[in-house]
Amino acid sequence: MSDRQSGAESELSDATSTRRRLLRMIGRISVPARIAIAMGSLIVGVLIVLAPIGVHAISQLTGIGFVLVGLATVLAAVNPDAPPKPALHILGGIAIVIIGAIMALWPVAGAPFLAYLTSVGLMLHGLLSALVAIFGRGDQRITAVILGLATVLMGVLTLSWPVLTLTLFRFAIGFWLILLGLQLIFELLGSLRRRTPKANSDRPASPAARTHRPGRFSRWVRTIGASLALVCAAALVWGSGVVLGGVALPEPDAFYTAPSEVPRTPGQLIRSEPLTVGVPAGAQAWKILYTTTHADGSPAVSSGTVIAPVKRGSEPLPLLTVAHGTTGVAPKCAPSLSATPFADGAGAALEQMVAEHGWAAVISDYIGLGTGGTHPYLIGGAEARNSLDASRAAMQLGDLNLSHDTVVWGHSQGGQASLWIGQIAGEYAPEFTIKGVGAFAPASNLYGLADADKNTAPGKTVSAYIAATWNKIYPELELDQHLTPGSAGQVDKISNLCFNGTDALSAILIGTQVPNQVFPDSLLTGPFGDKLRAQSPTGPWPAPVLVAQGLSDPLVLPQMQKDWVQERCAAGIPIDFRTFEGRDHVSLVAADSPLTPQLVQWTLDRWDGEPATPNCGKS
Repeated sequence: MSDRQSGAESELSDATSTRRRLLRMIGRISVPARIAIAMGSLIVGVLIVLAPIGVHAISQLTGIGFVLVGLATVLAAVNPDAPPKPALHILGGIAIVIIGAIMALWPVAGAPFLAYLTSVGLMLHGLLSALVAIFGRGDQRITAVILGLATVLMGVLTLSWPVLTLTLFRFAIGFWLILLGLQLIFELLGSLRRRTPKANSDRPASPAARTHRPGRFSRWVRTIGASLALVCAAALVWGSGVVLGGVALPEPDAFYTAPSEVPRTPGQLIRSEPLTVGVPAGAQAWKILYTTTHADGSPAVSSGTVIAPVKRGSEPLPLLTVAHGTTGVAPKCAPSLSATPFADGAGAALEQMVAEHGWAAVISDYIGLGTGGTHPYLIGGAEARNSLDASRAAMQLGDLNLSHDTVVWGHSQGGQASLWIGQIAGEYAPEFTIKGVGAFAPASNLYGLADADKNTAPGKTVSAYIAATWNKIYPELELDQHLTPGSAGQVDKISNLCFNGTDALSAILIGTQVPNQVFPDSLLTGPFGDKLRAQSPTGPWPAPVLVAQGLSDPLVLPQMQKDWVQERCAAGIPIDFRTFEGRDHVSLVAADSPLTPQLVQWTLDRWDGEPATPNCGKS
């Protein structure tokens, strides 16, 4: 044997000996370190699940938990039973430690950022666990892969609910840490069983020790538990996608497309077609496309619906001009596209007026709902012109003979619009005689609502609709440049959801995930605030005004409505103000609401010229 070969073998022997000594030293350190990490993970997990703590403390504990998980990952990569590709696991473990340290030391970083860190930490650990199982030689590789995938899905889930991650999902994170602690303990016990009684002996372990495996029952329990975790995580991710994504709604078809040549005179009927979906018994309905004006007064096209009794005589039908409430700001949100086009607002009262009392009603979709253009959301003058022009167009339907006398109704957004209709009708559409204006939970003080509701989920949803539309209608405000950090993305999501049916739930749930108020206070005190104030209707009105308000309304606040009524009364404008105990924003106009029969009778009284009953002295 040559000296060179002898030297190489000697170096190899020294390297092998050094590696063995290093592994023995790590082995001596590994056991107490793994015990400490396992116990720490158990304690942190229990505290997250059971302790009455706030968001900052949850963030700190979650961060500490990630630090422990990262240390366990690093330690597993350098112990004698190291997984395949140990360098990858060391880097991954260090990254998890860094993520945990940031969360623990900076708990005030903000919910979206902390949720992002939580998601990255979960997905990274899940991927590393899956890799160990795929490339390793364990007896429960499939179980480990399933658990890894479940952890990755939990990471995906946290991104869907950034604001709720550290509150709603604290329990899932806590149980995850508890399970990891138990897993570390079981792995430690298993590794100790596989070793010989003397850790410092060079004698190889017996075949029985090397081939020890958990019992069949234990393996089945772990596999079933891992599978249940994966199924639950997948179901939560799927459910979140369904809930937050809304439902598929009909998109506007060719009926809503404006012709190449459009009359410039507002209120001209372009086309109509029968409407059969969602029409109450005893009624007949049509969709209409007609001319109107944008918020700036330029020509536009809008769509709407007309409903009338099937049985009608030769006399002109009494007319309701109805302004609908918030349905969204995307074209697919038009009431005329809905499966229930006449259910919005006081739908039960409307059905009675048509089917039982022989009235006709006209409802504008408003520009941008159904038709192209930007919806003038909560811009009172534009909504009023759209509504009055819809009534003008309905007069041109050959099948109907409608009176130019009309009573105006509106709920919520439509309540604001109805007050504006009465306010501008004498000048904009003098051919109509307004006999009464009914506003139910109207957005009468838009600035006050924007300020009072800025931190509530419904308020953030409404703010998102305003941000999405006013940014185009009033480009000089540059609203998209002044939204609070983290809200722009959610505003885009909400603006594509409708505020009816399942979509309404989706819009509000996404509203809960807007981390801050949409509009900063500095924006409310500037030109934007001035434009909000300009949308408050102030009168005078040419006919009696009824304002109805639910006293449990969380969106249009009762005291704010009362203050607006008192201001109108102080200005010499009589208001019939009616409040309803226990009714919120929606239940105020429900079929079983006491407002429903009162509204029907109030409307009939206006038509018959009965004296109004203002109650300013009692409001």
